[in-house]
Amino acid sequence: MVSMKIDLLSPKSFASGHPFAQYHWLRENAPVFRHEEPGGKGFWAVTRFSDVWAVDRDFQSYSSEPTIMISDPAAEAALGFGGYKMMLMMDPPQHTAYRRLIRNEFTQPVSAGRTPRMNALAKQIVDCVIDKGECDFVAEVAGEMPSYVIAELLGIPLDDGRELYTLTEAIHTAPEVQEANAGGMAVLKMFEYGRKVIEEKRARPKDDLATKLLMAEVDGKKLDDIEFLLFFLLLVDAGGDTTRNLLSSGLIALLENPDQLAWLQADLSARLPSAREELLRYTTPVIYMRRTAKHDAVLGGQKIREGDKVVMYFGSANRDPEKFERPDTLDLSRAPNEHIAFGTGPHGCLGQHIARIEIDAILTEVLTRMRDIEIVGRPEWLPSNFISGPKRLPVRFKV
Repeated sequence: MVSMKIDLLSPKSFASGHPFAQYHWLRENAPVFRHEEPGGKGFWAVTRFSDVWAVDRDFQSYSSEPTIMISDPAAEAALGFGGYKMMLMMDPPQHTAYRRLIRNEFTQPVSAGRTPRMNALAKQIVDCVIDKGECDFVAEVAGEMPSYVIAELLGIPLDDGRELYTLTEAIHTAPEVQEANAGGMAVLKMFEYGRKVIEEKRARPKDDLATKLLMAEVDGKKLDDIEFLLFFLLLVDAGGDTTRNLLSSGLIALLENPDQLAWLQADLSARLPSAREELLRYTTPVIYMRRTAKHDAVLGGQKIREGDKVVMYFGSANRDPEKFERPDTLDLSRAPNEHIAFGTGPHGCLGQHIARIEIDAILTEVLTRMRDIEIVGRPEWLPSNFISGPKRLPVRFKV
């Protein structure tokens, strides 16, 4: 067996997207791989589709507590929340009860009803850059849409949504490449803003998601301030990741595959649904999610012990040749395409229906109005081992 240096912790491994060569080696040689963790006890890296699928759905064996991040929460951080948890870090039935509070806002019919508004927002976003003939695609196009949509859902000013999303970059950026505790400070700033939202919505309730959350009850008890703030952080944070990074990474993929781009543009409205799903599979914006073994188990021939960290790598699962033919080829007509870019099981992405509508709206505007679009500088990727996508993407185009 030819050895390969495996490092799925360093942001350098993700400096230009997913480390597909490492994924390939792992799937072939060690699909459930014992990965070292400096300062930690190590974790199992799970890279085959079938194993990722099984772990993500088996909440009886693999828990989202205490965290979905590889690093365990510091004791002082846990104390700072007073033992409270974000919904992502709960298991059913507690997770189910909290998810139910916002589920109706994100169903497919409700999301579809927002299509005209999202189409209008997409046009507005492209209107702001179209006459310049160039822009930073991440900041001025891809990042604008989810920031605006989540702001409207929460009932806060659109410009505030943009500012809040800049904080999520610090939250996701690897600690070693930014100032000490920059991620923690970003969370505190998010909470400071969230407290203002609490005051505003309690004083002047409206028909928006923030007001509904403050009025909602779990087991006969309304959410307290910290529970609301954790929900607020989750909605702002998760509300933009997939859309922003899919659009930016997806544009790179399209421009690197001009034959596929031409195929898509030849019948955009009819071909966009399958193209969008293939871009989700091919780019996979969320790199991993962690679970913790509730009891001893066997996975991929490896003995998993109770308390072990088990980390699912979605980008690897979505390139598994046992699941997908020619997995490293961008095929916008791919069918079927049962990717798990949004995860699966009880923790499957709640906002995936809205994300798909946002993606379609922006891609339609970009691919019909920004002619001969090209990348004019090296994409700068977010230094993160959790979220995959460019931080900056300078492009030039014709009108």
